[in-house]
Amino acid sequence: MTREEKSQVIKDLTAQLADTSTIYLADISGLDAGTTSNLRRACFKANVKLSVVKNTLLAKAMEAAEKDFGELPSTLKGNTSIMIAETGNAPAKVIKEFRKKNEKPLLKGAFIDEAIYVGDDYLEALSNIKSKEEVIGDIIGLLQSPTKNVISALKSGGSKLSGILKTLSEKEA
Repeated sequence: MTREEKSQVIKDLTAQLADTSTIYLADISGLDAGTTSNLRRACFKANVKLSVVKNTLLAKAMEAAEKDFGELPSTLKGNTSIMIAETGNAPAKVIKEFRKKNEKPLLKGAFIDEAIYVGDDYLEALSNIKSKEEVIGDIIGLLQSPTKNVISALKSGGSKLSGILKTLSEKEA
């Protein structure tokens, strides 16, 4: 690889790091071609971009990026693959599901919304992180709950005005 090609790869990686808030580093070494293909397919279905990177080039891209990656550059040893997604828990779910049948990928570290996780021990916690959409859904469900209670109470009191007033007065007491 020429110096210009390396420089271009670093620029591309730096742009990718700047454009996303969810970055996972994983070790997929030792996977055969078929298993690697299955992993790539699983990532594609989960909307996760998987790329194998050279550690030195990724380290330089991390230095050039305007984000603080903390201890993540120290994990750049051996084989490294980078997983980029829009949803914070998507790569962790892919890794967790894939490891039901395989020993790898191993989680080296993750950068999610400026939080840094180093080590495979965080895989379970990362897979349980809720996405923005899931949190919004939970909030909407909680906000709708009192409305549903009032509507069901009104229905149980009958459709007559006296039944509705009786139900509402029982709710206040």
